[in-house]
Amino acid sequence: MHGATAVVLGGSVAGLCSAGVLAPHFDRVVVLERDELPPGAEHRRGVPQSKHPHFVLNAGRRAIGTIFPGFEESLIEAGGMLLMPSMDAAYGEMDGWGPRKTSTMTMIYSSRILIERVLREKVRDLPTIEIREGVTASGLSTTGGGTPAGRVTGVEYRDAHGETRILEADLVVDALGRGSSVRDWIAAAGWPAVPEKTLDAKVTYTSRWYQLPDASERPPNWWWKHLVLTPTQDTGPHPQEHEFLSNFFPVEGDLAISCMGSWGIRMPRTPETFEAAADRLRAPTFAAAMRAGTPISEVHLTRATGNKWRRYDELAHPPLGLVAIGDAACAFNPFYAQGMSSAARSAVVLSDILAEHRSLDSSFTRAFLDRQRASLEVPWMLAMARDQGYDFAEGTEVAPAWRRRIMSRVSWPVFNAITAAAREDDHVEQTFTAVFNLDKSLRDMMTDPRFVYGLLRHKVREALGRTRVPGGFDIRLDPPGTDYSDPANPVEPAASAVRSATRQTKG
Repeated sequence: MHGATAVVLGGSVAGLCSAGVLAPHFDRVVVLERDELPPGAEHRRGVPQSKHPHFVLNAGRRAIGTIFPGFEESLIEAGGMLLMPSMDAAYGEMDGWGPRKTSTMTMIYSSRILIERVLREKVRDLPTIEIREGVTASGLSTTGGGTPAGRVTGVEYRDAHGETRILEADLVVDALGRGSSVRDWIAAAGWPAVPEKTLDAKVTYTSRWYQLPDASERPPNWWWKHLVLTPTQDTGPHPQEHEFLSNFFPVEGDLAISCMGSWGIRMPRTPETFEAAADRLRAPTFAAAMRAGTPISEVHLTRATGNKWRRYDELAHPPLGLVAIGDAACAFNPFYAQGMSSAARSAVVLSDILAEHRSLDSSFTRAFLDRQRASLEVPWMLAMARDQGYDFAEGTEVAPAWRRRIMSRVSWPVFNAITAAAREDDHVEQTFTAVFNLDKSLRDMMTDPRFVYGLLRHKVREALGRTRVPGGFDIRLDPPGTDYSDPANPVEPAASAVRSATRQTKG
């Protein structure tokens, strides 16, 4: 055991994963959560972003499965769907609809609230974990602030009756999200200000939930389960809605979340303007899908999307007895679906360091911060690669003007070139899948000679008209359902659906 008590601030994904890894190492683990947690999959005040689509990337799925064995199976049993995006999603890309084709990437589609419900059930199965609900952390107990031996020794909080209490702790985990005040509390206790890296690309996104019609009532050309429209690369006049990144995202219970987002554009926030914006998207299929369903929510808008990395690892003497996980340590532009997976990976890092160190001393703290930094650098680089391309971006990580111009011009075209090459080159597909799922870094991909060769070879074949898998289908029409897994023998939608069902049953 590493001590009597560990305290986790926050009962969301980062906090629940942290509690799971602390349970084997402490006599008791206390989770302090401001909200009264719902028994089922319900929205709550402390997680406003739950109203938008969420992915758990492959690296996150493995991490959570390591912490809570059987997590994936429980999520699917609760209604989550294991799908292959390249077969089950329709992608509107630069030059039109992309083709369907099998790949190595799979994803579990579900709502954020279902993910949290399943995690809470896993946590409540562990007898050493106690969740105190309706309480608010208000400060920290510390000794020797800013010195080599400076330590966090407990948490001050207000209970459900408004009374202030102190809970002593051998280790405190900050999982309070991007709005965490812990950085301010330790500064007030004598530590230097924690350095921050920031970049806000003015991303705003807006979502509305829909009940889908019964499968028997959907049009025959509605083969897809997920609909994606990437921003246009058209440099001529066009509606601003063509700049949106839009998802019609399936979740449990035959529901879908219609989500539209953009960089630097004012987004609709009423049902009327939301539907009008959908009508002006590049693909009429998107608005048609919305109108085929029944809206069951208001329009939910989020603007707090800046990238922010609190660099505890850069402090000469970071507080002992304190670690930050999830958005409290590093918050990403939510467009990139990296938050939950990065939080779970950091929790696994904490688990590994606890197993390697007998004491919660400076060696333990430094080892955790160093390994967490290496883990966070992978998603941070991906976020910067896109968000640094905007002239209106603000923060410490704003790129020079020359680099912004290059990134603005090439980021989406390069992404489209990679996805096109991946359909004909297994190495490109597997490498891109690994990067997308945080199993490899962007640097690893771009310095891989075989990957670069595959990308260039595809561009040459494309210029010569020698590609094997067609693409660029008319975005104004419904997405084609033909399966090009074997380019020489394409399978039409009805047979393709049978193949997909067989594949999922075997999986």
